[in-house]
Amino acid sequence: MSAMRLAGRTAVVTGAGSGIGRGIAVALARRGCHLALADIDPRGLAETVALLPPTLRISSHQLDVADRAAVAAFPDAVRAAHPQVDVLVNNAGVALGGTFEQVAEDDFEWLFGINFWGVVRMTRAFLPLLRASDDARLVNISSIFGIVAPAEQVAYAASKFAVRGFTEALRHELAGSAVGVTVVHPGGVRTSISDRARAPKDVDPNEVTRKREQFRKFLRMPPMDAGETIVRAVERRRSRVLVGGDAKGLSLLARLAPVRYWTLMRLGLPQ
Repeated sequence: MSAMRLAGRTAVVTGAGSGIGRGIAVALARRGCHLALADIDPRGLAETVALLPPTLRISSHQLDVADRAAVAAFPDAVRAAHPQVDVLVNNAGVALGGTFEQVAEDDFEWLFGINFWGVVRMTRAFLPLLRASDDARLVNISSIFGIVAPAEQVAYAASKFAVRGFTEALRHELAGSAVGVTVVHPGGVRTSISDRARAPKDVDPNEVTRKREQFRKFLRMPPMDAGETIVRAVERRRSRVLVGGDAKGLSLLARLAPVRYWTLMRLGLPQ
């Protein structure tokens, strides 16, 4: 199968104001792809747009992917600025640490509203536009925690496993159409997601800080490198992408020890 040509195409990218989303936007622009960029943070969006060549058609949109009505109206806003949509990258996401007993139900629902329902509703909103393209791609960002599920990541892992299952089933349903589907499992990418992660209200703030600092040590890959890896996989029409050596290693571990992988993972964690 020939590579997907991104030059002259239009991509919608959520969570484009920082991190992996910004890296994806830059990598797409490098290939001559027009962009509709969305984020809840307008300042971050402006910083991303400033990195992109002015020769491209770029629109920026403040959007909360957890807002059902805003997502439903978003395709009209994109079509007002772009004649078509060929790629949708559902990248927006948040984190929430803590054990199941520590995490309040409201916080669990808040995370799912962004990480899972945001993906589902964006896909439903833009699938008709993707189907109208002669060569389209849906890209959903899961996580290595959509393959392995560490302790104290119960809400986040549940949402990312849900994204993985949704994406894989949808890929089977869209087989034979012009819409290809890719699920992405990044490992430790150096973004601010851990710093911005919501913490359980009853946990000692000093313990929260200690765990954030511990987790941050595993975030090594620059976001621009992650974005380039993901966009290269889109060009190659890859169905599944593991981003980073740590993601590849943990995926292999989960295949070799599907029940005992957490016992083995803990051996590499600082105590």
